[in-house]
Amino acid sequence: MVMIIIAVGSFYAIPNLFGEDYAVQVVATRGAEVTATTQSTVNDVLASKNITVKRSELENGQLLVRVTNGDQQLLAKEAIAESLGDKYIVALNLAPATPDWLESVGGSPMKLGLDLRGGVHFLMEVDMGEAVRKMTEAKISDFRTDLRGEKIRYAGIRNSVKGIEIKFRDTENLAKAERFLKTRGNDMVFTDISSGDNYFLLANLSEAYLKQIKEEALQQNITTIRNRVNELGVAEPVVQRQGAERIIVELPGVQDTARAKDILGATASIEFHMVDEKADAAAAASGRVSPSSQVYNRRQGGQVVLHKAVMLTGDHIQGAQPSFDEYSRPQVSINLDSKGGSIFSNVTKDNIGKPMATLFIEYKDNGDKNPDGSVKMQKIEEVISVATIQARLGRNFVITGLEHAEAQNLALLLRAGALIAPVTIVEERTIGPSLGAENIQNGVQAMIWGMAVVLIFMLVYYRGFGLIANLALTANLVMVVGVMSMIPGAVLTLPGIAGMVLTVGMAVDGNVLIYERIREELRNGRSVQQAIHEGYGNAFSTIADANITTFMTALILFAVGTGAVKGFAVTLMIGIATSMFTAIVGTRSIVNAMWGGKRVKKLSI
Repeated sequence: MVMIIIAVGSFYAIPNLFGEDYAVQVVATRGAEVTATTQSTVNDVLASKNITVKRSELENGQLLVRVTNGDQQLLAKEAIAESLGDKYIVALNLAPATPDWLESVGGSPMKLGLDLRGGVHFLMEVDMGEAVRKMTEAKISDFRTDLRGEKIRYAGIRNSVKGIEIKFRDTENLAKAERFLKTRGNDMVFTDISSGDNYFLLANLSEAYLKQIKEEALQQNITTIRNRVNELGVAEPVVQRQGAERIIVELPGVQDTARAKDILGATASIEFHMVDEKADAAAAASGRVSPSSQVYNRRQGGQVVLHKAVMLTGDHIQGAQPSFDEYSRPQVSINLDSKGGSIFSNVTKDNIGKPMATLFIEYKDNGDKNPDGSVKMQKIEEVISVATIQARLGRNFVITGLEHAEAQNLALLLRAGALIAPVTIVEERTIGPSLGAENIQNGVQAMIWGMAVVLIFMLVYYRGFGLIANLALTANLVMVVGVMSMIPGAVLTLPGIAGMVLTVGMAVDGNVLIYERIREELRNGRSVQQAIHEGYGNAFSTIADANITTFMTALILFAVGTGAVKGFAVTLMIGIATSMFTAIVGTRSIVNAMWGGKRVKKLSI
C-alpha cells in the first residue's frame, strides 16, 4: 500500500520536472477572429524572422505559439503585433511543457500563484456617483407612477442640483403628495421649498439610504467581477474589497491584460426601447425630436429615434449564450427571470408588428479627470439591432446584428451580470514571468538548504533510522507536490513554499518523537522488537494531537484567508496529511521490513 501511494504521488509530481515553454498568445479583439489563416500568417512571419517555433496551437479562438527562449519570445511578440495590427492582442505567456501522453492521464504541473507565475493586479474604483444617479432616476419614475396612481396632479418632476423637485399648481396637491409619499418608506427626506406662486416639494435620499446604496453597489460589483473572473477561467483569483469604494483583483498567470481589463471593467448592459415611428427623419437628423423620444446612433451606421421609456433592462437577464441562426449569423440567446419574462410578455403583446430596438450601453474611461480627482467616464450608447415584434415574447428570445466576437463578449458580460455602477482601474501592476521565476528559484533554494540541514542532522544523529527518516522526508515532499498537482483548485504561492518547508520540519519532528521513545525503551531494558513496538505505539497519540491541532488552524486560515494566506493554508494541510502518512506508516513499514520478526540485539539508532 505504501509503495502504491508513493508511486501515484510521484507519478503526478513528474509533470513539474518538464517546466514551461516561452510562448506568445494571440487573441482577437472586437470584430475579429483568430483562424487557421491567422495561424498560417503568424508562422510565416516568424519563419521570415528566423524565430524557431516549437509548437503552434489554435484552440478556443486563441493562438498559442511556443518558442525556444525568452529573447525569441520578445522578438516574436514584436513581429506578430506588427504584422497583425491593432485588431489582435499579442501577449507574452508561459505554457506547460508536459508531454501529451502525461496530459492524457490527467498529469499537469502545479498551478502557481501571482507571486510565482506572474500575472496582473488591478485596483478598481466604483463610481458611486453613478450608482446614486441611477437610484435617483428610478425614484423619479416611481414618483410619477405613484402620484398618477393616487390621482394627485403635479406639474412636473425633475432632477436638480438640490435633489428631486416635484412641481405642483396648488398647495392642496402638494400637501396630499407629501403625506402620501412619506408613507412609501423612510428612504427619502421631503422638504417644502415653495416660494410665492411656485409650489415645489424637494425630495432627497436619506443618509442611511445613501450609505445602503453605496454598500450594495460595492457588494454587487464584487459579485459581478468575481463571476466575470470565473468566466475568464483564471485559477484561484483574488477579488476583495478595499475600503468603501475600491476592489482588488489579482489574476495569476494572466498575460492578456487587455482582454482582462476589457472584460472586468466593462459596464455593458442592454435596454429595450420601442422605435418612435412618428418621428420626422429630417428633424431627427438635426436633433429635433419630441421630449419623450431621443436620437441614437446605430452600430451599422445611421440614426434611429427611440422612445425614452424603457421596456426592459438587462437586470432581469438570467442567462446569455452566443449561438447562430439558420443562416449562420451570430446571435445571443437571452433567458429572463420570471419577473422579466412577465414584463416583456405584457409589453410585447401590445406592440406586435412594431419595431423594437436593442440599445447597448457602455462606460469607458475617456482619459479626463473630475474635480475630485476621480476618472471621468464616457457613456457610449448605440443601437445594435432593430427588429419587428412578430409575436408575443416570453422569457426566451435572441438578439441579432452582432459580429461573432461581439456576440461572445456580450454573452459573457450579460451572463456574469452588469455592473451596478461603472468601475475605473486606478492602479495596475503586472508581475512578469521573470520575477516569478526568481521567486521560485529563491524559494526552492531555501527549501533545498533547509532540507539538506535536516537530512544531514537525522543521518548523523540517528544513523540507520535517520536514513529511513530521510527517505520518508523525501517521499513526503514528492507526495506534497503530487497532491498539489492533482487538486484542481490548489495553487502554490511563495508562502506556500514556506508551508512546504514547515511541513518538512513537522514531519521530522514526528520521527524524532518515535526514535527518542525507542531509545528510551532500549535504555529501560526492553528488547529491540518491544522497543520498536512501544516507540511507534506510544508516540502516535502525541504526534496525532500536534498534527490535528495544526491542521485545524490551517483549516481556519483557509476558510477566512485570501490569496497568499489561503495558498499557505492549502500547502500546510496537504503537508500535514502526507507527513502523518510517511513519518508513521511509511517509516514503520521500512522498519518492519528490515527488523520485523528477526532476532536483533542492537539497532542503528
